[in-house]
Amino acid sequence: MKTVYTSLAPEAIGPYSQGVIVNNLFYSSGQIPLKPNGELLEGDVQEQTHQVFANLKAVLAEAGSSLDSVVKATVFIKNMDEFPLINEVYGSYFDTHKPARSCVEVARLPKDVLVEIEVIALVK
Repeated sequence: MKTVYTSLAPEAIGPYSQGVIVNNLFYSSGQIPLKPNGELLEGDVQEQTHQVFANLKAVLAEAGSSLDSVVKATVFIKNMDEFPLINEVYGSYFDTHKPARSCVEVARLPKDVLVEIEVIALVK
């Protein structure tokens, strides 16, 4: 098992890592719209989703993977009414490659953000 860390994504805000590689799979922790310096991106759900993807791309790259190698994504959202807005941004990152996905509305997310996404990806 190998722990993944990059300064190009926000540090973990608790007792966990940005992600872990086991065999040829990378498991990310949920990424929220924090900038790499730890500052919360205050914006609408689409802006927050773009920041989440920037963070995911950074940890995936550090793990030796990419969005093209994601096999499963889990999306946590605060308001299911905003799903079409999140889905529009999500689809811009997963245009031709479409990993398996779950989407769950939750009562609350860390730092009261609007979206959190975690992924499982193949490592080359």
